[in-house]
Amino acid sequence: MKIRRLSSQEAGFREAIDALLAFENTLDARVDAVAREVIERVRRDGDAALLEFTQRFDRWSPPSPAALEIPRADLHRALDALDPALRAALDTAHRRIRAFHERQRQPSWQFTEPDGTVLGQQVMPLDRAGLYVPGGKAAYPSSVLMNAVAAKVAGVGEILMVTPTPDGARNDTVLAAAALAGVDRVFAVGGAQAVAALAWGTPTIPAVDKIVGPGNAYVAAAKRQVFGVVGIDMVAGPSEILIIADGAANADWLAIDLLSQAEHDEIAQAILVSPDRALLDRVAASLARQVDTLPRAAIARASIENRGALIEVRDLAEAVDLANTIAPEHLELQCAGAGAWVPRIRHAGAIFIGAHSSEALGDYCAGPNHVLPTARTARFSSPLGVHDFQKRSSILQVSAAGARTLGPTAAALARAEGLEAHARSADIRYAPP
Repeated sequence: MKIRRLSSQEAGFREAIDALLAFENTLDARVDAVAREVIERVRRDGDAALLEFTQRFDRWSPPSPAALEIPRADLHRALDALDPALRAALDTAHRRIRAFHERQRQPSWQFTEPDGTVLGQQVMPLDRAGLYVPGGKAAYPSSVLMNAVAAKVAGVGEILMVTPTPDGARNDTVLAAAALAGVDRVFAVGGAQAVAALAWGTPTIPAVDKIVGPGNAYVAAAKRQVFGVVGIDMVAGPSEILIIADGAANADWLAIDLLSQAEHDEIAQAILVSPDRALLDRVAASLARQVDTLPRAAIARASIENRGALIEVRDLAEAVDLANTIAPEHLELQCAGAGAWVPRIRHAGAIFIGAHSSEALGDYCAGPNHVLPTARTARFSSPLGVHDFQKRSSILQVSAAGARTLGPTAAALARAEGLEAHARSADIRYAPP
């Protein structure tokens, strides 16, 4: 198996990094056009469009719009029928994810100034949130937990879930996770049409305030197009991992961590950065040995060969600088004194410290959310959390004394901006001479 080898000491290194990171899947014009057409049809035709697109894309024909909703009883039957070991794993993951997210709750607050003016912030949950859960190449009960638990802890009034069911086949583990996490309603519809339904509503699927969750390129394009009508968490790109390691790291552990991202998708990205050339050689050999043992070997191999890289740097400090440039979704630090480097990490979705902190633990059960910024958006955005399902209102209760104090300031600034009515609105409350 071939994997790209780069060195920071070679000419053209920065250009090579730019080429490695370049990927515009979510901005494809054809994908955008298809998503736009689907959205407009759903806006115009509602449930009729959902039935048509479900037949076309998922290859099954619901007898009526009502058949798109999966009964709550079916969710609980799926949960009760789970293999005991899988049920225990879901229970453990659910408990840990909830415990982590409960620490993210933010209370409303106020303070009173000496003149009696009260200022503050009221934090309120969204009325209704929509969760998109993939159901095509793979189905992800872990995504159900990550999205639904954060919404539940935030206090969202109603949680809806949409998930495609190719050929009409439901994924019972996904349904079980929905029951466990307290999802209120589940609909067997996916793609851009599901996003449109959540954004504008149909007679069967109510409109929501925010849409969260990962999906394919069409889902990403649709989320981008409906933003502003509803809120969205992010426009997610292909999954990514970057590992910084020194020569003492276990090459087989590093290789399987890289493959754990590569097996997601042919366009996922896995990068190892190290100052130790011999380690990079050992990891390359381990990748070649391990990839063929995977059930998704073809997908992992394509990812590693097309978008993966082993990068040699001068030292760990340069590796950290490179990580900040790349701003990866997942960043593993497998080196001596790994924790000491964390304050220098400015841009990463999630940071995994030490050899035992595999990205897979974060994906499933450690507790932090696995919905993370991709495609360098960690430079300005954060993991999904309770705050994504809450909104904040400012509180202002100005006393008469406060109006006399603040009025002249507001009036002066308003007149400087040419807004006389603003100025008079401030003036009238303190009756200037």
